Amino acid sequence: MLYIGSYISASKGYEAMGKQALKLGANTFAFFTRNPRGGKAKEIDEADVARFLEIAQKHSFGKLVAHAPYTMNACAAKEDIRRFAREVMEDDLLRMEFTPGNYYNFHPGSHVGQGSEKGIALTAALLNEVLTPEQTTTVLLETMAGKGSEIGRNFEELRAILDKVDLNEKMGVCLDTCHVWDAGYDIAGDLDGVIGTFDQIIGLNRLKAIHMNDSMNPLSAHKDRHEKIGEGHIGTDTMKQILNHPALKGLPVILETPNDDEGYAKEIALLKSLYEG
Repeated sequence: MLYIGSYISASKGYEAMGKQALKLGANTFAFFTRNPRGGKAKEIDEADVARFLEIAQKHSFGKLVAHAPYTMNACAAKEDIRRFAREVMEDDLLRMEFTPGNYYNFHPGSHVGQGSEKGIALTAALLNEVLTPEQTTTVLLETMAGKGSEIGRNFEELRAILDKVDLNEKMGVCLDTCHVWDAGYDIAGDLDGVIGTFDQIIGLNRLKAIHMNDSMNPLSAHKDRHEKIGEGHIGTDTMKQILNHPALKGLPVILETPNDDEGYAKEIALLKSLYEG
């Protein structure tokens, strides 16, 4: 089954997000756990969550893919920034338990001159502080484009983080098509090879979700500029291959393209038409 959706504003609560997903033709969605630039999260209304869970069950929604705020840098050089990241993730993981069994995605961070080895160690250390055996949420490391001092620019760095996390059964990976393309993985020319490399280094059992975006940039640009499906350097044919690849079927697919609701509805319809379920 194809589980597909886009980002939806969480400002009006869970029930509103579920209804908006249905309007777009989606059966899953992504949302920011709080303002993407940080700040205090909105109080959760348990009755609102219950109404959403009824919608999700009735319409057979796939896993939700929540996203941490962009300002969260788990491997910052400054302790106060790392403390903010720890506090946000701790709070977010508690909040995620109102909708149990879903995904919480975050950018592994930027080492800001400390070096990737130090950045990897700091991100893993934060995860070791916040993950609990009781949580039902799987935390996803996102593949990154490699701009600036980002960690997660290749599969090896993600694997290095996973190897340092004690409760790594609570961990997975979200593959962003724009990011891996910009990082140098030729998903347009050799999708099977990229998937094989991922499996060899990380393991396909760790791959839990896909961010589906075209790229404004050529292969290996290391810039991270998302484009609408079919209007960038990756192309619609590659998206069709991804949707129908036997190793990737069943994963939630989230659009992060530069679109409004009308554009997302069109892209969701397009991708559904390309799916050979």
